[in-house]
Amino acid sequence: MADDIISKDRGRRASRRGSGRPTIADVAKLAGVAAITVSRALRDPSLVSAELRAQIDTAVVQLGYAPDPNARALASSRADVIGVLVPSLTNIVFADTVRGIYDELGESPLQIQMGNTHYSPREEERLVRMFLSQRPSALIVSGIDQTQTTRKLLESAGCPVVQIMEHGEDPVDMLIGFSHFEGGKTATNHLLEAGYRRIGFIGARMDPRSQRRLAGYRWALEEAQLFDPRLVTTTLTPSSVSLGGQLLADALAKAHDLDAVFCNNDDLAMGVLFECQRAAIAVPHRMGICGFNDLDMMRVAYPPLSSVRTPRYEIGRRSVQMVLDRLANRPVSPSIVDLGFELQVRESTMR
Repeated sequence: MADDIISKDRGRRASRRGSGRPTIADVAKLAGVAAITVSRALRDPSLVSAELRAQIDTAVVQLGYAPDPNARALASSRADVIGVLVPSLTNIVFADTVRGIYDELGESPLQIQMGNTHYSPREEERLVRMFLSQRPSALIVSGIDQTQTTRKLLESAGCPVVQIMEHGEDPVDMLIGFSHFEGGKTATNHLLEAGYRRIGFIGARMDPRSQRRLAGYRWALEEAQLFDPRLVTTTLTPSSVSLGGQLLADALAKAHDLDAVFCNNDDLAMGVLFECQRAAIAVPHRMGICGFNDLDMMRVAYPPLSSVRTPRYEIGRRSVQMVLDRLANRPVSPSIVDLGFELQVRESTMR
């Protein structure tokens, strides 16, 4: 067990602490018990009392401790693995990012281990614990909205951590992406400049990135003194093309004078277009449509759909560059990278 290593080799323990990774000794000190008690509780909770288990569990959460099954081996060793956590393996947005990760890794001896969080903070925490127990060389994690426990785990990981697909000022370690708030604001301002005034927001799933796009949309309309909460139509249901059409029908039932929609992704935007065609609503003259991400289908739709192009592949590629630089002790500057986005204006918003 890890406490055996700790008791026999204080120098190794100090080295691990220097890496920022909590040890069983740290957990024992915080819980006010012996290290062997912590070891027993983690190995088999039935071996200790319920009171002690509660003390130890609290200390584990506060420290962000992840048990290391390889602790009998050399404590400084790490697996030649980069753990990658994304919320979906079927969503093409994240598939493009993963493709960039694999392409940039190339002939490196490092391997990728994928984790699918399914947009669940609890599942993300479980996967981070599991990955850290295997002592990866680095972690690439989607988003900046981790739970307090998961963030503590990442901060004490003892390896490079890159958060992707976002922009912010307080990353765990390194960060690369773009501002979803600014993307939503830019799309909405474009619709305003095109002459639309009753601009709706259509969103699904409403994960933190979608919430930030909605916030950008609202900011733009409030600045123009045109915001109306009845123009916002969202659901926690996962996105799909068919759902986009359903949500447009719901939006029109609330606001008959709706004349444009900003959709928080392209699947919804395509569904909105199909519903407009079914209901004989002329695009772009009666209804403007703008999506987000700019998937290939947007430019080949009829009429072609405007969208916010996001650098998904480049985010994946650059995140691996940051990891490899850090592992090679090369400076990573800046450690916070905003790759921005690009509004692609097409016929669907040319009123």
